[in-house]
Amino acid sequence: MNKFQVSLNCFLLVLTFNCHSQNKSNIIASGAKVEKLADGFSFTEGPAVDKEGNVYFTDQPNNLILKWSTEGELTTFHKDPGRANGLYFDLDGYLLSCSDAENELWSIDIEGNHKILISDFEGAKLNGPNDLWVHPSGGIYFTDPLYKRNYWTRNPEMQQPGEYVYYLAPDREKLIRVETDLKKPNGIIGTPDGKRLYVADIGADETYVYDIKKDGTLSNKKLFTSLGSDGMTIDSMGNIYLTGKGVSVFNPQGEQIEHIPIEANWTANICFGGKDMKTLFITASQYLYSLQMNVGGAR
Repeated sequence: MNKFQVSLNCFLLVLTFNCHSQNKSNIIASGAKVEKLADGFSFTEGPAVDKEGNVYFTDQPNNLILKWSTEGELTTFHKDPGRANGLYFDLDGYLLSCSDAENELWSIDIEGNHKILISDFEGAKLNGPNDLWVHPSGGIYFTDPLYKRNYWTRNPEMQQPGEYVYYLAPDREKLIRVETDLKKPNGIIGTPDGKRLYVADIGADETYVYDIKKDGTLSNKKLFTSLGSDGMTIDSMGNIYLTGKGVSVFNPQGEQIEHIPIEANWTANICFGGKDMKTLFITASQYLYSLQMNVGGAR
């Protein structure tokens, strides 16, 4: 072997090592494994974290909101939240709920008292608010797909012309449609600077990213990845977490950097929580799971 071949082989070895190093995400804490925290639910959904790091989630078929405290205690927060699905805390500490018993958006205080923020759009019921995210301005983005519920006593057919994404302005008065071209929008999350919004079209098995304009409308729609999602979250590095068959993690460029297998038929939703915001909480079928991370959630 001549000197040129030796140099070339060394170069290729270093290049291969560097590529493997760059592809390794390192977002999961060393030695950490997915831990089952609780089970026995019917279908868990909508985890949301409060300012202290406590995580609230729903058992949607049983019409419950539960709380997993930073001390590891499980309690029932609300026994009749209007069939709550997706949850998110607003800037004032109220728990927002996609309550699809009557296809409404609720605001719930710490005592469990609720106020209906949205009950219809242009005189017609929504299809069923599913997931939501609060912009730093206080505005609320939410998805409104149609999933026919067996507990509805009214007409179960689509109430709106399609399955859309909506924006409720910070004044809680103006409600507008901001995306009308998706098949079935579901998971939704935005960046903490309020500049970008990610929306999963679970019907098309795709996720899109948008620029957020000052008036709350969206522009510059781009395909983020050819994978849909039920729920979504974002970490402090800007990585996007999609759910369905386990958890798939993508960097801000849309490249998959991690997959977290979950022992459940379906992984519904996800959020960061805990005192240091470095615990990933995962709602999956009848379970609540957690995983210790190196990265924190984006507040």
